[in-house]
Amino acid sequence: MTALAASYLRPVTLWGVAGAVTLTLAILGGVAIGETPLPFDTVLKVLANHLWGAGHDVDAIDAGILWSYRLPRTLVAAACGAGLALSGVVLQSLVRNALADPYLLGVSAGAGTGAVAVTVLGLGGGMIGMSAGAFAGASLSFAIVVLLARAAGGGSAQLVLAGIAGSQLFNALTSFLITKSANAEQARGIMYWLLGNLSGVRWPDVTLAIPVTLSGLVVCVWLARAMDAFAFGAASAASLGIAVRRVQIALIGATTVMTATMVSLVGSIGFVGLVIPHAMRFVVGARHGRLVPASALAGAVFLIVADVTSRILIPGQVVPIGVVTALVGAPGFAAILIRNRRRA
Repeated sequence: MTALAASYLRPVTLWGVAGAVTLTLAILGGVAIGETPLPFDTVLKVLANHLWGAGHDVDAIDAGILWSYRLPRTLVAAACGAGLALSGVVLQSLVRNALADPYLLGVSAGAGTGAVAVTVLGLGGGMIGMSAGAFAGASLSFAIVVLLARAAGGGSAQLVLAGIAGSQLFNALTSFLITKSANAEQARGIMYWLLGNLSGVRWPDVTLAIPVTLSGLVVCVWLARAMDAFAFGAASAASLGIAVRRVQIALIGATTVMTATMVSLVGSIGFVGLVIPHAMRFVVGARHGRLVPASALAGAVFLIVADVTSRILIPGQVVPIGVVTALVGAPGFAAILIRNRRRA
């Protein structure tokens, strides 16, 4: 190994170790902190019992809370945060707009409509059926937004405005489906779920969320240099030898799958894909080789912290996680708007 390669790999390794430690500590914190306070050593004993068969004497109720409820909830929160942050990185790169993310471009709203249609109208069964419905809704929504933006002139500003219109359209369709076809109990549950809800997450959801997010991360890392080229526009990327259409299809496909899967599991959670990539650009720069893994890590940690906050913010009551992310994301959104205006 040359000295140049060693000098490059050393900081990458250090960042990787620091990221792994940070994520591990966040997951342990997400498992340990909740509505019912549990000692940290109990958390370690339960994990040791299930992972290595340690045989520690632990109360069965505490073990059930930690292993069957809090751990899968925390892991899905991490996967969801990473997936949404990656989606934001991809969309901001492809459309070259600082305000692009799945929530603002209508992808989340379309996914929510698809998932609700499956649930209320009985168009599919189980979690796979909901995920497929969410994927179909997200794909349809994004296609409508892109077509509307092109009809309006094709600029990035038109894309964001078309995304807002698409969000309103699909949110209205969701409300119509709930009003027309759901009973009172279903309507209450769906509306709470659409605000972002991790309370119903269990281990089968983990086996869906983590592989989808890891697959999306691999695609984004693999195409990181192509996303760098898109900073100068599709024409410039093509002149640099990038297979523009193929890269766009791969990245948009990965974004749609990640967003649809997360919406089908936990509902629509806003601002993660908008704020996290911008925050990471301040830390690691704009090169996607670093921005992609940094955003995935930060998104995972952020949503774990938001989930913990949602459980302890009001004693005896769980606040929808979308409310927590909006309380943080709205000021971040305002800061991005002000910053872009000063740049202009």
